[in-house]
Amino acid sequence: MHKRQQADMVSVQATKETEMTSRFANYPSLRGKTVFITGGASGIGAELVNTFAEQGAQVGFVDMDITGSEALLAKLDGTHSFAPCDLRDIEALKTAFADLEKKLGPAQVLVNNAARDDRHDWRSVTPEYWDERQNNNLRHMFFAIQAVADDMIAAGGGSIINMGSNSWWEAGGGFPAYTTAKAAVHGLTRTMARDLGDHRIRVNTVVPGWIMTERQKELWVTPEALAKQIDRQCLPDAIDPVYVARMVLFLASDDSAACSAQNFMVEGGSI
Repeated sequence: MHKRQQADMVSVQATKETEMTSRFANYPSLRGKTVFITGGASGIGAELVNTFAEQGAQVGFVDMDITGSEALLAKLDGTHSFAPCDLRDIEALKTAFADLEKKLGPAQVLVNNAARDDRHDWRSVTPEYWDERQNNNLRHMFFAIQAVADDMIAAGGGSIINMGSNSWWEAGGGFPAYTTAKAAVHGLTRTMARDLGDHRIRVNTVVPGWIMTERQKELWVTPEALAKQIDRQCLPDAIDPVYVARMVLFLASDDSAACSAQNFMVEGGSI
């Protein structure tokens, strides 16, 4: 009986996901576009890889989780690619992007998704830990932009989406190095939108709230914490990763051709 109940739950979830996909928009302008995604192996990143692939884009993603990346790639249709990379190593990032470009062509869309929101007490933060958190959550975004921008300029345009966080908007505590890095993402977005705008390269920030990825569920989601978060939101629902991915799709598509230097919130109205 227990196994039957589990099977029924899986079936219901699969049906729900199919229904959600069928009611979402299709973007013809994304078909055939080359999309590079950082941190694509799991969580929001894996949702991004899947949704861009469903749109007919050519997806290349980087991640340090080789096992998870290969498992995700095996589920796709074979036209996509993965390059292993620790994004704290900028030379490794450049090499990984060059490898993806050889296989898929120059990036027309870049999604700077990779980050880690590890909790830490401000009292215990050392200069070394601080620098490592900035390298993990911020520095690679700039160098990823630098790595693809010339090709986008040559192509006459492109779209860059940086992943922010509502944590610092909410004055969230418990991870000051992370929230500082995420606040800086907005400055990076706006200055690069100005520097690249003349080339019709759009740069925007997507701002997720508390998204119910498997990592969040395993580490921090409790009934009490989730109830508190939902009470803070205008909308009474926990937020699935698919809704972040759908916002990113819009910003990557030609539908958002006049959008740049802006924040696009996906947080249920919690700020």
